[in-house]
Amino acid sequence: MSRYEQSEKMLDRALRTIPLGTQTFSKSHTQYPRGVSPHFVERGEGSRVWDVDGNEYIDFSNSLAAVTLGYGDPDVTAAVTRQLAQGVIFTLSHPTEVACAEKIVEMVPCAEMVRFGKNGSDATAGAVRLARAYTGRNRVMACGYHGWQDWYIGSTSRNRGVPRALSDLTHPVPYNDIDAVLGLFRSHPGEFAALIMEPMNLVWPRPGYLNELKELVHAEGALLVFDEVVTGFRFAPGGAQELFGVTPDLAALGKGLANGFPLSAVVGRTDLMRLMEEVFFSFTMGGEALSLAAAIATMDKVREHGVPARLAELGKLVLSGLESLIVKHELRDVVSVAGHPSWSFLVLSDFGGYSSFEIKTLFLQEMFARGILTTGSHNVSFAHTEGDVARLLEVYDQVLPLLSSAIRERRLREALGCQPLQPLFKVR
Repeated sequence: MSRYEQSEKMLDRALRTIPLGTQTFSKSHTQYPRGVSPHFVERGEGSRVWDVDGNEYIDFSNSLAAVTLGYGDPDVTAAVTRQLAQGVIFTLSHPTEVACAEKIVEMVPCAEMVRFGKNGSDATAGAVRLARAYTGRNRVMACGYHGWQDWYIGSTSRNRGVPRALSDLTHPVPYNDIDAVLGLFRSHPGEFAALIMEPMNLVWPRPGYLNELKELVHAEGALLVFDEVVTGFRFAPGGAQELFGVTPDLAALGKGLANGFPLSAVVGRTDLMRLMEEVFFSFTMGGEALSLAAAIATMDKVREHGVPARLAELGKLVLSGLESLIVKHELRDVVSVAGHPSWSFLVLSDFGGYSSFEIKTLFLQEMFARGILTTGSHNVSFAHTEGDVARLLEVYDQVLPLLSSAIRERRLREALGCQPLQPLFKVR
C-alpha cells in the first residue's frame, strides 16, 4: 500500500470539483509532486500535523507562515471559544473590532488607524488603492510577492485574465537596488503613487537601504508601503519595521496576525487612513469576531512571551546546522541558505545537467518520507522545540548526501518516484 494512498484518492476526488484540487496554488500538486507527497492534512497540534493516511510530520511550512504560535494554540483557542459563545458576525460591529484595532496600533510603529480584510491580498490591494487615491497617481513599484489581485499578479507570468492596461501600471524592482528605483522615477516622473515592498525576504537589506529608499520615495511625492503579511509579528512584535527601525507610510498585515484565523489589515498614518472613508474597502466578513478574538490573543502572546525572539533563536540553530551540513556534504554549488532566522529558505541551484526543479523534487520526496513537511522554507513557530530542530537537521544529514550522490552519479531522475515539478512563477 502506498504511503499516500488516501491522500491520492482524496486528490482525485477533489479534482472533480475544485480546480487544482485545492484553494491555493502553493498547496497544490504543482508544489507537492504527486506520487511522493501528502496532499491532505487531517489535523494539527503544536508543531506537528497528520495527513489523511495517518503519517505524522514536523511542519516547517506552517500553512505558508500563517501559523506563528503553533497549531491549536491553547490561548488562541480559548479566546475563540469565548467569542463563539457570543457569536461570529452581526448586523452591527462588535467591540472586539475596536479592541483588536487598538492592539495593532499599540504594537505596529506605522499604525495609527486600521482597516481589516481577510487575506493578505486584500490588505496589499487596499494599500495600493489608498496610495493611488492619496497621490492622484496610477503607477506602482513592487518588490516581492504581493498576492493574487490584478494590480500585482498582472506584472508576473501568471497574468492570464488581467488587462494589459492594468499590468502596465505595475513595475517590479529588485531588492537592494536603489538605482533601479531611481531609474523608474526618472522614466516616469510624477507618475508613481507608491513603492510597495517586502521589507525583507531572501536577503537582508544592505546598510542604509531602507532609509535611503524611504527618502527617495518621499522626494518623488510617492508613498512607501511595507508588505508585512509574513514579517509582521514574526521578525519583531511590531514587524520588520520595528526590527529595522524604518517606519513606512502604510503597511499590510496578515498571516501571523491571528495564528491561522483569516484576518488581514491595512494600517498607517491617520491622514492617509482617513481616506478609507471615501476609498471603497469594505467586507461583510471584515469584522468577523472569531478572527478578531484570535488576533488579540495572538498579539498578546507575541508580546508577552517574546515570540519573535524565540523564533529567531530556533531559526539560528536551523541556519547554522544546515550551513554546516552543506559544507560537510560538499554541496555548496547546489544548496545554499538565505533569509531571516524565523523565515529562512533552502535555495537549490541548477547543477550537473539537472534543473533546480528536478533536484527539489527529489529533495521533497525524501523529506516527506522522513516526516518533515516543507517546501524548502523554514517557517519557525513558537511550538517548535530544540528537539524538532534536531530532527530536521538529522533528516537533512540523511537527504543531502542522497542528493549529492544522485546528482554526481547521474541517476537523479531514476531516483524519482514521480514526475519532476514544473515552475509556477518566480515570486522573489
